[in-house]
Amino acid sequence: MDLKKYKPSHDYSYTLGATLTHELIERKREHVRMVCLHPSYAPTDPKKDLGEICKNLSIPCVASIKAFNKLADKDNIFAIGVFGKYEDAISSALPHAVFANPSDAGNLGTNIRTGIGFGFHDFAIIEPGVDIFEPKAIRASMGAVFHARCSRFSSFDEYRDKFPGHALYLFMLKGRNALENAPRPSGPFSLVMGNEATGLPDSYLDLGESVRINHSRKIDSLNLSIAFGIAANAFAQNGEDWV
Repeated sequence: MDLKKYKPSHDYSYTLGATLTHELIERKREHVRMVCLHPSYAPTDPKKDLGEICKNLSIPCVASIKAFNKLADKDNIFAIGVFGKYEDAISSALPHAVFANPSDAGNLGTNIRTGIGFGFHDFAIIEPGVDIFEPKAIRASMGAVFHARCSRFSSFDEYRDKFPGHALYLFMLKGRNALENAPRPSGPFSLVMGNEATGLPDSYLDLGESVRINHSRKIDSLNLSIAFGIAANAFAQNGEDWV
């Protein structure tokens, strides 16, 4: 492959680093196209030797410094995984984390990692929104993106029409219910978060249970990733995974 700097228009993306590449192979083997190893690559764990793993799984593997000069943004990257982009349908029976118009790849990756940590495996991204397969998002997720099911929707209306049975919890500064007082769902539900800069517009107030996270008046708002972590923890089912 003639590897190029990542663009959202590409049908492939990268994992930058041995740990992420190992996670990619372990979770999404069917989408892996090739692995590049730096001439200085040396596995710290023989069981996670990417060269041997690729050999055993018949994954094309090349040792070349050229790809690293072009793609690596840090000096400590010694493995690059190349995979075809994919979309996993999210479940109609399980809780969702919904991000409306996310604009920061690092935040989105962090949110997916946090969601996985609290038992959320289904993520909806409302357009326009950052590309989940941007290498920065993958790195921020620490590979958790490969444990997640992610689907994109052209609008929030499209999302609602597809999952009418999900109770909506809309996190807003003007939310009518404090998080600790918000009624908990008896069935599938969605935690809905807005854009990092603007949050959810007022038009969302009556679409479901509007919820606010109380905080000191000395700040205007919480960072999106912090807010989502608080919300996901509050709605986690005693730390159990749903899948």
